[in-house]
Amino acid sequence: MAKRDYYEVLGVSKQASADELKKAFRKMARQYHPDANPDKKDAEEKFKEIAEAYEVLNDPEKRANYDRFGHAANNGQGFGGFEGGFGGFGDGLGDIFDMFFGGGGRGRRGPEKGSDLRLDMEISFEEAAFGLEKDIKVPRNEECGTCGGAGAAPGTKAQACPACNGSGQIQYAQNTPFGRVVQSRTCDRCRGAGKIIEKPCPTCHGAGQVRKTRSIHVKIPAGVDSGTRLRVSGEGESGLRGGPRGDLYVYIYVKAHKFFRREGNNVIVEISVSFSQAALGDEIEVDTLDGKARVKVPEGTQSGSVFRLRGRGILDLHGHGRGDQHVRVKVVTPTRLTEKQKELLQEFAKLGNENPAPGEKGFFEKVKGAFMG
Repeated sequence: MAKRDYYEVLGVSKQASADELKKAFRKMARQYHPDANPDKKDAEEKFKEIAEAYEVLNDPEKRANYDRFGHAANNGQGFGGFEGGFGGFGDGLGDIFDMFFGGGGRGRRGPEKGSDLRLDMEISFEEAAFGLEKDIKVPRNEECGTCGGAGAAPGTKAQACPACNGSGQIQYAQNTPFGRVVQSRTCDRCRGAGKIIEKPCPTCHGAGQVRKTRSIHVKIPAGVDSGTRLRVSGEGESGLRGGPRGDLYVYIYVKAHKFFRREGNNVIVEISVSFSQAALGDEIEVDTLDGKARVKVPEGTQSGSVFRLRGRGILDLHGHGRGDQHVRVKVVTPTRLTEKQKELLQEFAKLGNENPAPGEKGFFEKVKGAFMG
């Protein structure tokens, strides 16, 4: 079977630059690498073809010969001795094998951001409605003040790891179906740091960090509810090797109120009124988040009626105004009546033509049915 044109294999033009060749090779190598295509039998052959094309076109001298003579420049057998190994591929293939064979990088580990922290905070119903500011205690890792985070005792310093010569990586060769490949792994002795501390800091014992409890001022905005998560930037664990701090996440939990209940930004409260108040009407005093307020109960109010107090609810978390307070009325039917009360209600029933026909409910039964469900 005739070999395909190398430019066609990589999907580039004959004027492609070295960077364009490298990008094309990386893209196609990811696509056809056998480890990424265990169920495709032709993946290995395609990968070999891609690698061979890149080996030739990435070498100026081989590329010039190929441009003049095509595959005949090497009697149709390829240009790089590909079957014997990958030795001349440069850093393009090295990056690909780092990806597919677990290479740990080409140098010591750099700065790392510190871990994020979580703190659960319980607040009252009123604090959730109006917000608050408070200082909280947070235990976290901080840079050691004795060694400045270096981990070495004062007056000493870390030395380059003799096992990896300070690179943080150990290289080793491995035979693969594609030839002999040099791979890297994290150095076991220095754990990728590239340095060995012979005399650890007496305070942090070489860790470079110590455990401390810090007081952090946090602002809880008005309108939060249970489950709200607040991010306090840069107040998490200390970073490693000069890396930035992590963040602190505060999770809010709102304690239940003894008589207020929340629905969105509205506050729901239930009040009890007597039968006579509901029938004759009245003005009653109710509790709100802002103190006491007067609510008019109209004559003939039924149990379950709801009255609204505008703007007496909870502030919107995103600044879109304030909710209302809904006052739900519960009419309480008396369970024990004196003889006098019974006489008066019987007289009331007569005046209102409430005498029942045979088989119908009487006045008291109707009252109980209306106000007790």
